[in-house]
Amino acid sequence: MTTNTSILGSVTDENMSVVAYKAFMLKRRIILALATEGDCTIADLSRILNVSNPTITKLVGELIQEGYVRDLGKIETGGGRRPCAFGLVSDSGYFLGVTILDDALCFGVIDLNKNTVTVQKDIPFAYSTNTQFIETLAERIQEFIATLGSARDKILGMGITVKGRVDAASGVIYNTMNTDGYPLARIIWEKTGIETIVENDTRAMTYAEYLSGDNSGVQNALFINIGRGIGVGIIVRGKLYYGKSGFSGEFGHIPFFDNEKICQCGKKGCLETEASGMALETIFADRLRDGASSILSDRFRAGEAVSMHDIIEAAKSDDVLSIDLITGIGEKLGRGISVLINLFNPELVVIGGPLSEVGDYLMLPIRTALNKYSLRLVTRDTTLRLSTLGDTAGVLGAALLTRNRMLGIL
Repeated sequence: MTTNTSILGSVTDENMSVVAYKAFMLKRRIILALATEGDCTIADLSRILNVSNPTITKLVGELIQEGYVRDLGKIETGGGRRPCAFGLVSDSGYFLGVTILDDALCFGVIDLNKNTVTVQKDIPFAYSTNTQFIETLAERIQEFIATLGSARDKILGMGITVKGRVDAASGVIYNTMNTDGYPLARIIWEKTGIETIVENDTRAMTYAEYLSGDNSGVQNALFINIGRGIGVGIIVRGKLYYGKSGFSGEFGHIPFFDNEKICQCGKKGCLETEASGMALETIFADRLRDGASSILSDRFRAGEAVSMHDIIEAAKSDDVLSIDLITGIGEKLGRGISVLINLFNPELVVIGGPLSEVGDYLMLPIRTALNKYSLRLVTRDTTLRLSTLGDTAGVLGAALLTRNRMLGIL
């Protein structure tokens, strides 16, 4: 880690004088103002921070020397002396996002101005529950960082997303990964030297989708992550909603159905038992055993496992059975989503996750179900759309959450 981390990293110098500490924190506030407001003049920063022009001028000068801020030159005004505008230097710092999938890792890097620098997907990685898993994860992270060239020494923070329950405040995860209750965020920080946060995958995807595109007028939104399981990310008044313990969004475990199917959570009748990727795999196999035909039939008869991703690709190739089953899942999901819309009355609902790759085969039955089951007065102001970020939402969300927490935006 280089001196580029000093402004945004943890304050560790206990010998810092009061004057130096105040200047340090004011520099952070200047960076925060530029990150949230965009390019500013000295007068703008003085007004926003309620600090005198001479003090702002001095600290901005120091930030320019340190490489965080740049002089954008004079701007046009209505008259009089033209002031200079200042903005953040994009490549003065980077934020790394890491998504842990069942059989792969994905990496993404953004710069200080939220520009996407690089994304690498589907790096083979065996998810397991033993302690060697953590060692291997740290090694893969270091290997990826080594490919970043000069940017590798300017990584200011890292965000890791995992499925399941995550206490984002402490960095402790509550799933099959074995960390013995010790925060995964702390473990990776100790092994890599990079300040780390850990977040639930759906919430990270939600945050990235919310910040992408023109959502400036949206204050309340839902992101539905449809993979082998089902999760929902919730935005309330422009902020991620976590709930009391940080475990909000367990949409897939609402008991929608009166059936005897055991969910992975151990209970019966959950939405996931009939409207998830896991349910799709089970129903697909049952239909083939009953004599249904598919372009995947030969593989199934040969004893090969047919995964959710195989069925998605088959649907894209116009496989009738795959399309039919996905349509049925879309109708059930639409019923569930109509309940969420009736409860939250959001301006925006985004459908994402692997199953969203089939597009209208999923979206049309969802829309039909929403028209049938949701209240018109509630739904009429809700926009429903597909994810715009696709399978990059997780890593970009992890990087964005890291950036904004370190800047003090969150």
